[in-house]
Amino acid sequence: MVEDCERVQTSWFRAQAEVLGGQSWEDGALTWTDSPEGLNLMFPSELNTAAVRRGVQQALDRGRSSLGVWLNARVDASALRECGFDRGWTIRWMTAPLAAVAVGEGDQDGRIELQTDTLDYDGEYSEYRDRLKLAREEPQVAWYAAAYTQPATSVRWFAGRAWSYYDGGPHGIAGVFDMEVWPRFRRRGLGTGLLRTVCSAAREAGASQVMLNATDEGSLLYRTCGFTPIGEGITWWLHLR
Repeated sequence: MVEDCERVQTSWFRAQAEVLGGQSWEDGALTWTDSPEGLNLMFPSELNTAAVRRGVQQALDRGRSSLGVWLNARVDASALRECGFDRGWTIRWMTAPLAAVAVGEGDQDGRIELQTDTLDYDGEYSEYRDRLKLAREEPQVAWYAAAYTQPATSVRWFAGRAWSYYDGGPHGIAGVFDMEVWPRFRRRGLGTGLLRTVCSAAREAGASQVMLNATDEGSLLYRTCGFTPIGEGITWWLHLR
């Protein structure tokens, strides 16, 4: 099941690269993605120093300030250490059946909206609006939800967001990504509303399971919504500037 999570995460990064003007490519058995998530090497089954150095050169050529590697915990990371990478945060995989997470008909939280465009981002965050192009692709494989402090008929504040993604791959597994409620609006049920809304959209598209990578803070919410931990991975980072 961890391998399924890795496949969905990789597919999500590749989709962002392809739709949003980035690039993904193969270097032998290695899969690289250059997208708004940054330049990343996605779950290699093995590593060698020469291949890692080629990726570092790509990052330099593209003017990237950092380079990430998402790694299964069983893979030898000595080539990354040799190239100057630092171990980053732990990937905590959790999964749940969508039937347990998705909302029933008529139970939607009025403060949560599925959107294909938005005016919520401005200033230093204005480029994030471009990512909603993913939600306008046909056939649709990505869904964006925004959380607000009140339903649409009231004066309200933008309070958080979440994505789900389902590419129709094996085992019917969708992913939840980039889910966050801004700190001042937490403890109001908005995280639960976001999670259930994007999971419902993926279920309607045919997915039966959902995976995510949980932070320590988010894991309690996910457990409450029916998720269980299934394994861990590791991120590695090289800062170039």
